Amino acid sequence: MPKVTPKVNITELRQNLPRYLAQVQEGESVQVTVRGRVIARIVPEQNRQAAARARLKRLRSRARIGDVLSPSGERWDAERGRS
Repeated sequence: MPKVTPKVNITELRQNLPRYLAQVQEGESVQVTVRGRVIARIVPEQNRQAAARARLKRLRSRARIGDVLSPSGERWDAERGRS
């Protein structure tokens, strides 16, 4: 079951900012609302290197590796980008 992201009104956020920031430090996201409409999200900082490695790992599972240097046998006009 997916975790529900709490929504907090901007006034509530201002009055209890340290509490909400502590939640974010623990890994939770918080949605900020004005008049019931979400205007922002406060999300935990990610380790950029770990996030980049995870994206590359996902891409590797979908990538097809092949010979891109050998001719394919098709005629191609580089000026127009057409076969």
